[in-house]
Amino acid sequence: MKQGLLVVNSFFRSKSFDAVQNLLLTAFAKQNVRLDVVGNAELMPVLGEKEGPACDFVLFWCKDTSLAAALENRGIRVFNSSEAIRLCDDKGLTHLALEAAGIPQPKTVLAPHTYENIGYPNYDYLSSVSEKLGFPMVVKERFGSFGQQVYLVQNRMELEEKCKKLGAIKHLYQEFIPSLYQGKPADLRICVVGDQVKAAIRRCSSGDFRANLEEGGKAEAITPKKEAVELALRATGALGLDFAGVDLLETAKGEYLVCEVNSNFFFAGLAAATGIDPAAEICAHILGRL
Repeated sequence: MKQGLLVVNSFFRSKSFDAVQNLLLTAFAKQNVRLDVVGNAELMPVLGEKEGPACDFVLFWCKDTSLAAALENRGIRVFNSSEAIRLCDDKGLTHLALEAAGIPQPKTVLAPHTYENIGYPNYDYLSSVSEKLGFPMVVKERFGSFGQQVYLVQNRMELEEKCKKLGAIKHLYQEFIPSLYQGKPADLRICVVGDQVKAAIRRCSSGDFRANLEEGGKAEAITPKKEAVELALRATGALGLDFAGVDLLETAKGEYLVCEVNSNFFFAGLAAATGIDPAAEICAHILGRL
């Protein structure tokens, strides 16, 4: 019997996360694979040891990239890799990696680096940002989940106020793409495992400009167009991912742009909408790689 570890964050729980964890445990059990859940805090002592925990693989459902790298240093196969998670966790790095691969995205400007004890003494640079991206504009913290660190600003005054509140928190500015379906803000969530798209949904907002299911959005199963499939696969390839949830926006011209790529994606809603179990697909992929 193969044995793996499902590494989770010791300090975070949610209904969405619990649903994903249960689906993963069930999928691996069906394949006669023992999958033990362990928190990242429990594993941190491995950083001071020569040998890692005894297991055949690690399914890393956490963003503790230092720990993931430490496990890899000890010869353990980690899914997703520490580097892939690092690139996805920081939206600025995601943008740069996709840009280097020539993958279409909304126009994006990274906020200039500053220091905690200095912040931004002035916001003169916002003039060039406003000129390049226009309004409304999306402001995103570079680290965040569930759309909770994503903001829509309508003018220069709102932009400056938002930047003052963010202070030295790393963030970026992005062109607002009015991706609509039946008049409502919407996006596509593409589930990629290995080099295949396994399922896709359209997420429609319940009123907010964001379509995240955790923010009240609704999901419906779709068969993505060839262009959407190819773009999602290019994005996961550029980031070195074994599996991911790729979020695409569709422009008024019918073109697709990569909005975000999620290495640790919450797929219970996608599974319910499509009848396809991403956990089973992830399990098959890992066993195939092993």
